[in-house]
Amino acid sequence: MLKYPQIDPVIIHLGPIEPRWYGLMYLIGFIYMYFNLKKNYKWLGLKDTEEVDSILSTLVLTMLVCSRTVYVIFYNWEETMRGPWWEFLAVWHGGLAFHGGLLGVVLGSVYLAHKYKMPWSRLADVLALGTPVGLGLGRIANFINGELWGRVTDVPWAMVFPNGGPLPRHPSQLYESFLEGLALFCLLRFVWWRKPRVGVTASTFLLSYALFRILVEFVREPDVQVGFVLGPFTMGQLLSFAMVVFGGSLLSISLTRGVAFDAPISGADLTEKKTKKRK
Repeated sequence: MLKYPQIDPVIIHLGPIEPRWYGLMYLIGFIYMYFNLKKNYKWLGLKDTEEVDSILSTLVLTMLVCSRTVYVIFYNWEETMRGPWWEFLAVWHGGLAFHGGLLGVVLGSVYLAHKYKMPWSRLADVLALGTPVGLGLGRIANFINGELWGRVTDVPWAMVFPNGGPLPRHPSQLYESFLEGLALFCLLRFVWWRKPRVGVTASTFLLSYALFRILVEFVREPDVQVGFVLGPFTMGQLLSFAMVVFGGSLLSISLTRGVAFDAPISGADLTEKKTKKRK
């Protein structure tokens, strides 16, 4: 059994100002996403890098709103309804669901693709490419906070978490950090390097994340207020199954009807129509 490191969730104590590792990790993730969008702005069909500022701010807003909404509806409805009316907005109390954040990014990206007249699948590819950094670092922050721990186990690397009772548990946060962060980052970079059809990178992200999440959920302790759903499954697994359906559909469309990676945006539709006529 390994000893839990007991890292202070607060980076530095400056009176009322207490910057936390959790916020810093996601800030780094947003910064990486910002520069990734700027790097690929021409491929997206944007006029200049200044439009990236509006895109990222909109996505952050839709992500937070949907992430909180999905968490309240699927994970914490009764407790939230017992609190004051503003408890629904109290994100500082914790409670953001990844699947809700993903929904927010999808909805926000559809709006932005229409606003800036760029192909949605291209924007989805670039967003997928930049997401693993924030995911991986965010799970490390969960580990530092001593939350979202795994189920009781006797593996040699098990740990006793401060708020997880006296029994050793899987450090499932680190499993997720490796799979959803490093492994997914390398996989998506490899796919992007191969220059597949537009949309393949995004669908690879959806399918891979869903698979990793489903697997880790088998050793992760279910949320106490939800427990198991439909037998041995958790809410996180059920929502990930939905990702598999969405990701599989997107992959099928991308492989059969998607345009080439290097196809000019202005001629993408024309290229697709010519291909269909030849068939």
